[in-house]
Amino acid sequence: MFNTLILGFVVSLVVGLALGPIVIKKLKEFHARQEEREEGPESHKYKAGTPTMGGILILVALTVSCLVFNGADISKLLALFLTLGNGCIGFLDDSVKALKKRNLGLTAKQKLAAQAAVSVVFCFILKGVLDFPTTLWIPLTAVTVDLGPFYYILVFFMIVGATNAVNLTDGLDGLAAGSCAITSVAYVVIAVALGYGSIAVFGAALAGACLGFLFYNQHPAKLFMGDTGSLALGGGLAAMAVLTKTEILLIPAGALYVMEALSVILQVISFKTRGVRIFKMSPIHHHFELSGWSEVKVVTVFWVFSAIAAVFSIIIVLAGK
Repeated sequence: MFNTLILGFVVSLVVGLALGPIVIKKLKEFHARQEEREEGPESHKYKAGTPTMGGILILVALTVSCLVFNGADISKLLALFLTLGNGCIGFLDDSVKALKKRNLGLTAKQKLAAQAAVSVVFCFILKGVLDFPTTLWIPLTAVTVDLGPFYYILVFFMIVGATNAVNLTDGLDGLAAGSCAITSVAYVVIAVALGYGSIAVFGAALAGACLGFLFYNQHPAKLFMGDTGSLALGGGLAAMAVLTKTEILLIPAGALYVMEALSVILQVISFKTRGVRIFKMSPIHHHFELSGWSEVKVVTVFWVFSAIAAVFSIIIVLAGK
């Protein structure tokens, strides 16, 4: 098992590193370039024109690694499906942005409808092929609750929540890729501890793909993942949480993404109800930037926070064994 985990990680890492220059070149030819938001921080204006849709690199590296090592495993293929499915939604969104040369792609309703379709197929396979249990484990207890058909509603909200939370996190060079690599490693440990070997291999491959991409996404970034990458990564994290039966654990494991999403929700609610902004800008990573922190400092601190959350989640699982 250990050798397979290492090889799965290394293959996706090497594929990502090797294909990076090719992907960057092709995206430049396609004119898939970042259009900075008018309301975004002034310090980000120089990033306009950087190739985006780089999530393709993550998806290719992940797919190669997953198919090379025990590629017929249903659970791993299902995790890959949810990741690629959401990646395709992001790809369509990024393509619209590139073609229309604007920062807005698919509408919120179009994205939600597409995510619902992917989620329905995912849940259908869970029930019809894997005969997956609809129980929900309460962390730090021995209690499980059978949600019956409501379990699939929970899974849908997990998928939508995770994909959009990671999407909001992807606002600084290396932030989403680095933090998702950390969370993926946590799920490797969790999956091994709980006996889900194929999901551990998937997590290792996802971590390797993220780090391969990070080489080109570190500050100053030569490549952005776009929604192609961020939606895919959120789907991958949700898949690992579901398939290891640690659904609730995704909240502490992905505490960074929860914090980023909550900062946006609270900002919107506060401004619409009181006319007051809680943060200088949301998501919260921009608040720290506008408070005088350098981009590298924000990313580093947030990575550390993500690592602490990952360790905490592992401890919860080990304590419950």
